[in-house]
Formats: sequence, structure tokens, C-alpha cells
Amino acid sequence: MKKGLLLLFIILIGAFVVRLYKFNAPVADWHSWRQVDTSAVSRTFVQEGFDVLRPKFPDLSKGVSLIDNPQGYRFVEFPIYNVAQAGLFKLFNTLTLEEWGRFITIFSSLVSIVFLYLLVKKYTNSRTGLLAAFFFAFVPYNIYYGRTILPDQSMVAALLGGTYFFSNWIERSKFSPDSIGINFQFSIAVFFIAVALLLKPYALFFSLPLVYLAWHRFGFGLFKKWQLWFFLILATLPLLAWHTWMSQKEFIQGVPRNNWLFNGNGIRFKGSFFHWLFADRIAKLILGYWGLPFVVLGILRKINKKENWFFFYFIVSSLTFMTVLATGNIQHDYYQVLVMPTLAIFFAKGIDLILETKDIFNRKISFLIIAVGIIFMLSFGWFAVRDYYSLQRANLFVAAKAVDALIPKDAKIVAPYGGDTTFLYYTNRKGWPVYDRSLREFKKAGASYIVFVDPTPQELNFENLFEPVKITPEYAIFDLTRPTLQGLKEQKKD
Repeated sequence: MKKGLLLLFIILIGAFVVRLYKFNAPVADWHSWRQVDTSAVSRTFVQEGFDVLRPKFPDLSKGVSLIDNPQGYRFVEFPIYNVAQAGLFKLFNTLTLEEWGRFITIFSSLVSIVFLYLLVKKYTNSRTGLLAAFFFAFVPYNIYYGRTILPDQSMVAALLGGTYFFSNWIERSKFSPDSIGINFQFSIAVFFIAVALLLKPYALFFSLPLVYLAWHRFGFGLFKKWQLWFFLILATLPLLAWHTWMSQKEFIQGVPRNNWLFNGNGIRFKGSFFHWLFADRIAKLILGYWGLPFVVLGILRKINKKENWFFFYFIVSSLTFMTVLATGNIQHDYYQVLVMPTLAIFFAKGIDLILETKDIFNRKISFLIIAVGIIFMLSFGWFAVRDYYSLQRANLFVAAKAVDALIPKDAKIVAPYGGDTTFLYYTNRKGWPVYDRSLREFKKAGASYIVFVDPTPQELNFENLFEPVKITPEYAIFDLTRPTLQGLKEQKKD
């Protein structure tokens, strides 16, 4: 027991250290647009107060909902993550806002490792739990997404915590008519599951292991247990309340379109669907090719009476999630953060099978194959992920700094960046990251400047229409309130 905890502690220290890689780098790496959207809500809390029921960010475009969003509403997950990020920044001004966001995600990763170890250990053994914790801690894909400013890792941590405490409650509590069966385990499980759902409603897909545990104990009698219905109501009520609130007409412009996530491009069950998810993402990006055989062995391994089919419902949940949200999973590789516990569990079970089967496998060769397989898995995984840390366009920061110095703080700007909000975020201004209307409409909406990064000859032609604030090879800033003579003629034509 003490040895297992010591090894877990070493894994946690290692996981923390590797996630500090480029900890203070600007948020302009892979999926920076989603990260800055998250951080922008937190920054608004810092600047304008913690109006948790009306989260906002600086993007005023139609890109979120195809509806004009002049208030900059941002209604996605309930802003638990943002309150923590902004709150820590205001309480302890030792890190930047972005660094606090990364710290929260790193902490969430460590919490996930602990609960994953406890869950796997409970239904198998300590060695398998440690192997699962090791996988989750050191797979390069999970290292990167274990320090991004996204709520996904926090959701995974809450989901694993809720599953662990639910398993304790469902096994130990009395459910006789004269027994309430509600205790600390129940309360903490409800809390974690409710938080997971608020952070990401996709956690619903991973409720199947909980349903299995209830069915395994009660069979069809689970429908007669009012305690389970009470658990369901308490865990889902906050999510239902949040979605009812955000569905009001007042906020509809801040609710992102999400119907495309399901099968918006018709990719589900096509060859490219299987290639992208199972070959490119799981086999290559996450498992670095060499981790795949261990996962397969873990799936093929004969189950024991202790775990029964419990862990297989993690597979069912993962496959259901990826299938239902087919386009979302293809479009965004960070969605696969949700299936990491599943892969970790069966990776660990596969290696444990090799170590346990002494009569079939040569002991020394088995250790060698495992060592080589893990080294290659981590190496090839790192090769696939290493560019994720690279800054996408360095001149973005030069241009953003110039905007911050040359343009009034309250000015609204057009900062076209292909719809990516990263540039707009670093200008510290509200505005539009994409052309979603005419220049006349931009001015009517309150835009007073337009800024280009690495301006093209076509973009430099704005000098003929509006007075330039400053033009360099790295950026160009034009004042939309000061048209040239040609600009006035063009406006009359419009």
C-alpha cells in the first residue's frame, strides 16, 4: 500500500513537471482560438465584474450564432472554470491570467490521475492502477491538453471523481425501505457529476458506467430505487437550469451553433471517419502506434468477477460519444481528451496481463517488449504533438502591442484573422475577428479601426480609403472614422 502511494506520488510530480513545458508562452499555439475564447470570458470577469449568469467575451461577430452579438455574450459551458481562473488571478496576482488558466488545467490533470488510479485499483489491483495513472500522466497528447486553457480536463477530473464516489455509494449504502442510503459518498458524487455536466454536457455520454453499476446491483429493480432517481435529479438539475437560462431570447445571439457537431459534414461511418479517429488520432497521435497492442490486449483480456463489465462501459461511452458527435470529434482533436481514461484503463490492463501471465510469456523478453513499446509510444507521440506548442504567427504579438499603444482603450476594432479570435484577444479590444458585414455596417456597429497582421497588397489598398494610423511590414492600422477623398466617394456609391 505504501509503495503504491509512493509510486503514485512520483507519477504526480512527474506529471506536474512535464506540464510546465512552455508554461509562460503566449496562448498562440494549437487550438489557441478556443483557448483565448475561454480566457477572454475570465478576463471580462476581471475587468467588468463576476456576472456569472451573463458571461461575455470581446468577439462581437456573427460567427458564434450567425446572429449579431453586440453585447459579446458567450454562453457555452457554465463558467466554473472562468470563475476559478479570474478569481485566482485577482486573489494571487503572482501569475498572469493565462498562466492561472494553465495551472487550473494542470491541477485538474493531477486530480484525474488520482481518481483514475483509485478507480482502476479498486476493480483490479494497485499495479494496474499505477500503469493507468502513468499512461494518463505521460502520453504527450495528454501532456499538451493537460495544460491548455480549456475546461475539458476539469470535466474529466470531475467525471472520474463522481464515478469513483458513486461506485462507493452504490456498493456500501443500504437501500432498504427504512434506510435513506444518502451519505457523504452520495453527496460528493452528486457534486462531481453535476460539475462535470456543467463544464461539458458531453459528460452525459460517460454516465453509462454509473448506470451499469446500478444495474449490476439491482437489475431492473434500479427503477424502483428512489435514491437513484434523487441522484439523477440532483446531478442534472444545475445543467437543466443553466440551459433554460441561456435559452432566453435575450442571450440567443451568444449561444454557439452546435448542430454541425453531430454530422454536419456527413462524415459519420465513412472511411475518413474511421481513418481520422482510429488511425490518425487514437493509434498515431495518442498511442504513438506502439501503445495500440497493449490496449488491444487489455480489451481481449478475460474479465474478473470484481470488475465484471464495468470498464467495458467506458468503451461503449467513448464509442457512443465519438459516433454521435462525429463531425465535432473529427474537427477538433481536443474532443478525444474525454476518451483518455478509457485508453489508460485498457492500456494498463494489457500490460498487466503480460506481467501476470508467467507461464506463457518469457519474463525477460516481456519486460523488454513493454519497455521498448512504452519508449516508442512516448517518442512517436511526442513527434506528432511537438508542433502543437509552436506559435502560429509571431507578428501577431507585434501587431497586438501596436494596437494597444496606438488605439484608444474603448475603441472597437476589426481584426480579421480568419475568424480566429487570438489576434483580437491580444489587442485587448472588443471587435470582430472576421469580415461578417460590409465596412458601412462595421462602422454602424461601432467599429473605428481595422488592423491587419502581415498585410497583403490587397489589404494595404485600404490606404486609399482610410487614413493610416501606422503601416509596417508586420501590421497595418487604418482609422475607419477618417476616410480619404476616394473613401468618401466609395461610401457614396454604397
